[in-house]
Amino acid sequence: QVQLVESGGGLVQPGGSLRLSCAAPGSSFSTYAMAWYRQAPGKQREVVASITHGGDTTYKRSVKGRFTISKDNTKNTMYLQMNSLKPEDTAVYYCNHLQWPLLPWGQGTQVTVSS
Repeated sequence: QVQLVESGGGLVQPGGSLRLSCAAPGSSFSTYAMAWYRQAPGKQREVVASITHGGDTTYKRSVKGRFTISKDNTKNTMYLQMNSLKPEDTAVYYCNHLQWPLLPWGQGTQVTVSS
């Protein structure tokens, strides 16, 4: 079964940094735009950042300038570098295709920003 595996989350103080990783099928990176999503308690899952198979990136306005999405096609891995973290960034972070067809969701990785 196709699997998405997210890692790299943790507890960090406001202003701190984390780097998330997403292992995905190689065909995803070469064919589809990929995205990082997040879901905070009681809220809907939202797209945080996306990257096309050609490398073009887009960001949610609230994270622009603080987060950087990237990928390494040779490792079938996508990254999200998160700097200047804020308490409102607290959520479970997931990766997946940006659009249909979505893959089965992974377990996500918890990011908690708190002092």
